[in-house]
Formats: sequence, structure tokens, C-alpha cells
Amino acid sequence: MNRIPEFISNHPILFVALAAVIGMIVFFEYQRLFSGVKQLSPLEATRLQNDQEAVFVDVREDKEYKLGHIMGARHIPVSVFDKRMTELEKLKAKPMIVYCANGSRASRAAGKLRKAEFPEVYTLAGGIIGWEKANMPISTK
Repeated sequence: MNRIPEFISNHPILFVALAAVIGMIVFFEYQRLFSGVKQLSPLEATRLQNDQEAVFVDVREDKEYKLGHIMGARHIPVSVFDKRMTELEKLKAKPMIVYCANGSRASRAAGKLRKAEFPEVYTLAGGIIGWEKANMPISTK
């Protein structure tokens, strides 16, 4: 423990990089915890879709979407999400499950839905990658 100051003085770039990574982790976890958006596992998301007719919203770009997506998902790329978010207004009463490749873009889009006063907004834990790892079906049509 008493050698930490020596390490920092000998390796300032490594220390700054470590501090930056820790800072980013803390920032994103804080944002996730206090955004009002809960993450759902693929099983929980499927259950919500079956029980309450939840709507999946895919915010990946066109090329990613064509490689495979959740059946019945609405495709609104995050790059045009602000302009096209009104397409979801008529479904506002239903739970929204937003997903992307791994979750970072989905969090931003879900936050925008919460600000637009959508009552139930969730993100898919792990995104489409987590969905595939859970051996859930994807569609290329």
C-alpha cells in the first residue's frame, strides 16, 4: 500500500488511464441506476411481450438490423430517433423494450422515451448479443 505513490509517480499515464476508466464506469453506472429505465433479461422481456404486448424497439443502424433482429421489432435507428420517435406515440400505453447491439445506444434512446413521458420503458440486458446468447430466435426478414 505504501508503494502506490511511487507507482503513480513512475507511471503517470497508466494512472490517468486507470482513473479515466474508473470514472467512466462510475458515470455510466450512475446514469443507468438513476435514469428510471430498468434492464430486462431476454426471458423477462419475452414474458413482458407475451403478457402485456410489449413493443421491441431496435435502435441499431440499417445494416445491423438486416443481419438479424427480434421478430416484430420496430426499427428506429438511434441516428434518427429524435425525428421518428413520434411513430411510437400510438403505442405509448404499451411497455417499450429498447435494444441495440450491446446496450449503450439503447440506454440513450430509452432515456429519450422516458423524457417524452412514456410510462414503461426498459432496455434489453446485453442487447441483441445477449438475446442471441440466450438462444432466443432472431429474424432476417
